Amino acid sequence: MHDAHTTALLVIDAQESFRQRADEWADTANPDAVDNIARLVDHARRVGHPVAWITHAEPGTGGVFDPALGFVRVFEELEPRADEIAVTKTTVNAFTSTDLERRLRDLGVSAVVVCGIRTEQCCETTARVASDLGFAVEFVTDATTTSAITANDGLAAVSGDEIMRRTESILAARGFATVVRTVDRVGVSA
Repeated sequence: MHDAHTTALLVIDAQESFRQRADEWADTANPDAVDNIARLVDHARRVGHPVAWITHAEPGTGGVFDPALGFVRVFEELEPRADEIAVTKTTVNAFTSTDLERRLRDLGVSAVVVCGIRTEQCCETTARVASDLGFAVEFVTDATTTSAITANDGLAAVSGDEIMRRTESILAARGFATVVRTVDRVGVSA
């Protein structure tokens, strides 16, 4: 683990847009992800880590990620604070379409802890880009979740659990991130 003053928690796409896809959300691979994110947020605040809230938007699409529909907002129960970093991205990773890197560097951050929704998409891609930018990365898999990818073009379907395990393996084996569990960051619950 890294020094409290140089580590930031990145909460990626923990937003209402996903709950609007009710069938998909009901089948999420890790129903405990939001609770684990909340535990990470509480811990980060307690030890003085900056918390960055990243949401995803697709303006003008008319879908659940179109900000005009009002679903591009962090889950209410996570209770983001007004003094915490908040950015909205339009790319898969949290850096390319935002000023997140500058904001983290301005705070002296050199390590990030990644959690959120879509383990293999926005979370994994953000972890890889963060690593490329020189941040030390911890990826808290049990504070992420995803859904199965359905088969098409004769390819086999991939379960959410399989996607999460693949992501862990690739990030760790290829040196993009240290893969940890929520308990590794916050300790045992009281």
